[in-house]
Amino acid sequence: MQLLELISSRSASIGVIGLGYVGLPLILEFCKAGFLVTGFDIDPQKIKMLASRKSYIKHIDLQKIDTAVLDKFVPTNNFSLLNDMDCILICVPTPLNSNREPNMSYVFNTTEVIAQFMRKGQLIVLESTTYPGTTDTDMRTILEKTGMKAGTDFHLAFSPEREDPSNKDFALSTVPKVVGGYTSACLEVAVALYDTVVAKTVPVSSTRVAESAKLLENIYRSVNIALVNELKVLFDQMDIDIWEVIDAAKTKPFGFQAFYPGPGLGGHCIPIDPFYLTWKAREYGCHTRFIELAGEINTSMPDYVVSKVVRALNDVGKPVRGSHILLLGLAYKANVDDDRESPSYHLMEKIEELGGKVSYNDPYIPEIRPSREYARYAGKQSVEITDGYDLILVATAHDQYRSLNLLSYAIPVVDTRHLVSDEGGLLYQA
Repeated sequence: MQLLELISSRSASIGVIGLGYVGLPLILEFCKAGFLVTGFDIDPQKIKMLASRKSYIKHIDLQKIDTAVLDKFVPTNNFSLLNDMDCILICVPTPLNSNREPNMSYVFNTTEVIAQFMRKGQLIVLESTTYPGTTDTDMRTILEKTGMKAGTDFHLAFSPEREDPSNKDFALSTVPKVVGGYTSACLEVAVALYDTVVAKTVPVSSTRVAESAKLLENIYRSVNIALVNELKVLFDQMDIDIWEVIDAAKTKPFGFQAFYPGPGLGGHCIPIDPFYLTWKAREYGCHTRFIELAGEINTSMPDYVVSKVVRALNDVGKPVRGSHILLLGLAYKANVDDDRESPSYHLMEKIEELGGKVSYNDPYIPEIRPSREYARYAGKQSVEITDGYDLILVATAHDQYRSLNLLSYAIPVVDTRHLVSDEGGLLYQA
């Protein structure tokens, strides 16, 4: 039976590589659509938890998902089973290295593994955000070392993830899915697959267009966030409330979209993805000054916040050195347990460099997990919110914090998220 027929009849076997914030939701949607799905990951702990119907991602509660759906899902670290898959979707990380350059090892190592076990007739799709040319050049070169040809012996496509954890208005199935194929036949098969789980697919002419569309989405956000971050610093000097300015501006029904300032960028997209394009642009002799300027502004925001902490402590006659600060929120955004690239880590680090002691509270992250960049914080645990600190720093606008009367503690509160509504006293907007 041809692959299109297998997809149409829900008989195609689907393999998803990478069982994180992108791969796991994708698996659940394909299971709901009636497919048998195998999830691949190198982390044995993830495989063990998923096999026990437990989730390591807070907003994905496997115990609340219908048993019939989960019966269609098999987690494994046995990559030889890739040979049995009709469709293989790659959802692995694409971080930056210490020089802020793309670290493509996860994508390329995964592609090498696929090449060991692939067979004719399969569809291989990359979902990880990357620079234009990754799919149709770099990946294709690796896969074609098998002697098989893309577009002839196997199908190759790119379809960027558009996950937004904790967003109650949009789910994977309701967000349009951009799809680009190496050939028209590759595109047809990939669109047919995603048509089974999303309300609308958006076919484009090539994998490079699809790769570029994802970068544009995140660069657009990065640049606009940088703009309001820069205005926040300026308006603070002018004694103008940036939040009130934004609220007034967004009443215009056309030509304006509201973006909001913060203590810095977090998550796996906006702080990272723009640099994939700036890096690739150098190959063509182009300098993406606008993108790089936005990156400079956004990465400087933790320094601005720390300057507010210094000022707030100084106003009550205390130095940073020796002061005990409570950081509210470790996640990079509200109501999720995702702390990847969180500016909270930068804040902790910078305050500690000045001699301050930092504890944190986060209802979604009871204990800091091991990570490459901030390994020294692994095992640090969330503490209770009390008045036994010299200052409270609000870094994440979790809903649980909105009901707290932080100013009643009679200590300085530095608020980076406009979470504290009362003004005056010891409140400092940052």
